Amino acid sequence: MTTPATRTGTTPGTTAGADHGARPGSVHRTLDILEVVAGRGGASAKEIADATGLPLPTVYRLARELLDSDYLVHIRDERRFELGYKLHQLGVSLHQQIGVPREVRAEVTALHEQLRLAAYFAVHRGSQIAVVFTADSPACPRLRPIDFGFHEAPHATALGKILLASMEPEQRLLHLDEEPMPRFGPGTITGHRELAEQLDVVADRGIAWEYGEFQAGATCVAASVRGGNGVLIGSVAVSGPEARLAESPPETESALRAAASRVSRFYRSGRTQAG
Repeated sequence: MTTPATRTGTTPGTTAGADHGARPGSVHRTLDILEVVAGRGGASAKEIADATGLPLPTVYRLARELLDSDYLVHIRDERRFELGYKLHQLGVSLHQQIGVPREVRAEVTALHEQLRLAAYFAVHRGSQIAVVFTADSPACPRLRPIDFGFHEAPHATALGKILLASMEPEQRLLHLDEEPMPRFGPGTITGHRELAEQLDVVADRGIAWEYGEFQAGATCVAASVRGGNGVLIGSVAVSGPEARLAESPPETESALRAAASRVSRFYRSGRTQAG
């Protein structure tokens, strides 16, 4: 149900050096620095240079601009950079935009308790997927890695299939890798034609299943959440071991559809203030 080896995003906490060549320009280099510092909880100039492939003088120059704008702070005693306070303001703004209302959190939590599975609510924003609320427990843990702002590999995840199924075929191809698409688990679909056939079913049913396609032994199922104009807002999903999800697929689908329907009605009502 997770990770980003596709065009939809990058994994939080990873370094940017591997694909730096595909990200030219000072803006991208600056973002590379922020990603490294964020992923490591702070980094020295040399560590940033090693991770990004940037020359050390370039790291110092861009870091100085970030310091002047309060996007970074310099811990002199430790000779390392950490995230600045300006990023907190951006984070607060983002949470305000996609904050999860109390009623939605309650629905996802109730779904987790009813099915004894980890339950999720994801917001779809353009071509990105952000899992913004998770209800789980030690007995029913969430899939790892999965966290706020995590972008799913769309062809290999239930959440991603919900998003892809809402797109026109031509638009969909813009968000998929060339064949064969990356394989994440033993069940990953790597061909466009087979995926397209499955997405037709997803579009018709409003439900997407993922059987060991991202993580071996794990199954996930998601249902679409739509606004009053029919536009896709997000998804409600549950995940668990293959054996657990195989016990009663109709029961799982029924509970998931009901929860997604109630969340959809809530958003159609316009009462979307987070609480």
